[in-house]
Amino acid sequence: MRAPKSFRLHIGIFGKRNTGKSSILNLLTSQEVSIVSEIAGTTTDPVEKLMELLPLGPVLFIDTAGIDDLGDLGEKRIAKTMAVFDRTDLGVIVTNFKDWDNFEQMIINEFTNRAIPFIIVFNKTDLYEENKELISKLNLSEIQFTKTSALKKTGLIELRKLLLESAPQDFIDGPSILADLVGPGEAAVLVVPIDKEAPKGRLILPQVQSIRDLLDNDSFSVVVKERELREVLARFNKPPKLVVTDSQAFLKVAADTPPEIPMTSFSILFARFQGDLNEMVRGAMAIDTLKTGDKVLIAEACTHHPIGEDIGTVKIPRWLTQYVGGKLLIDNLRGHDFPENISDYKIIIHCGACMWNRREMLSRILKARLAGVPITNYGLTIAYSLGIFERALQPFPAALEIYKTGI
Repeated sequence: MRAPKSFRLHIGIFGKRNTGKSSILNLLTSQEVSIVSEIAGTTTDPVEKLMELLPLGPVLFIDTAGIDDLGDLGEKRIAKTMAVFDRTDLGVIVTNFKDWDNFEQMIINEFTNRAIPFIIVFNKTDLYEENKELISKLNLSEIQFTKTSALKKTGLIELRKLLLESAPQDFIDGPSILADLVGPGEAAVLVVPIDKEAPKGRLILPQVQSIRDLLDNDSFSVVVKERELREVLARFNKPPKLVVTDSQAFLKVAADTPPEIPMTSFSILFARFQGDLNEMVRGAMAIDTLKTGDKVLIAEACTHHPIGEDIGTVKIPRWLTQYVGGKLLIDNLRGHDFPENISDYKIIIHCGACMWNRREMLSRILKARLAGVPITNYGLTIAYSLGIFERALQPFPAALEIYKTGI
């Protein structure tokens, strides 16, 4: 089974038109992933390719349109390219020694401002001589670079080596979803309701990832439906370290879990794993400021078709309306697109982003912070609106302190 995109290092390939970005991607993957042509602007929308980059592991390459594209259509392509920065963990700037100019510096500035590690690939070394002055400047700035010829298929080993060396440390270390809250030799009970939106024959991704995280760290996992929880807990000779539930079953699970056993939800775990739990706790507290007629953005990473009592389009709007006591103006958004102007919204409520990498979720949190708009996620919103927020934050002392002190 392939690793999901959220577990892959996202490597964005950027540069001007006709520098060989697509050729470099094809060289790295040993496949014709992107169309290659001497005509500038062949790549339009970003092209994605999953692969294993050993010994690093699963990665996702994203080939982008030229940052110097022209015309009305070119502006739209550039906008698509700029959006890729939001989900890039490691950047690759493809250029050559002849055509280096302000466009490359603009990309460097974008990476630097976002604290994204990057490397430079000087392609077409079979055509252009080395620019010693430029190399000297890069060395002084401690910017990593390598030289290739996609046409001659040279420099591949050096490029792969530099990619491995430049991967961000937090990806290599691999943060834990919940195993650090449980510990080796201890147990967690995972409450998994089976409803209309549960995929037939399998569990949803956060549940699968949580089970694997526990197994990888020598912890036990017990998986039950919500109506079985009380009986299962009674069978434990030693209480489990943690109970985790789907947020939609919060009230029943909270009622059936003894107060001395910490309890939270998969969504809240992913607020920490994929984003910034403390920031999202502050965002959830802004629910108290909502008034009738306020605009709310509910954003979801997935693009699935909602069915029945969908959590993002039906349940959360209903719970929020009940909490506020009046109708809210709610916009629903799916996928990678995000409004440029979010300042009109009083709060942004996001899914757990299990299908994304952490970089993209952090980018959205940063945009919200810069716009002065509180942002939180599904699980925190549900816990807050149902009055069990403090209970759901019990496993996270720092986040709980923020809620209690309001700081």
